[in-house]
Amino acid sequence: MHTTVSILTEIPEELHATLTRYVETHRDWDQDRVFAAALSLFLLQNGDCDRRAAKGHRETLFNHAV
Repeated sequence: MHTTVSILTEIPEELHATLTRYVETHRDWDQDRVFAAALSLFLLQNGDCDRRAAKGHRETLFNHAV
């Protein structure tokens, strides 16, 4: 079972426009999936290499389970 937590963040308008164009042209992705993939990749590259981050990244990219 996957539990999700909602977050609220502000991003630059240009980044939001780019994100919007991306999800409009890649129907299997949505804003939540993009943010989960980006955050888990950031944590993998800059964190403690927590196995949970690796699992979340893998599932976000391949299984769409997040």
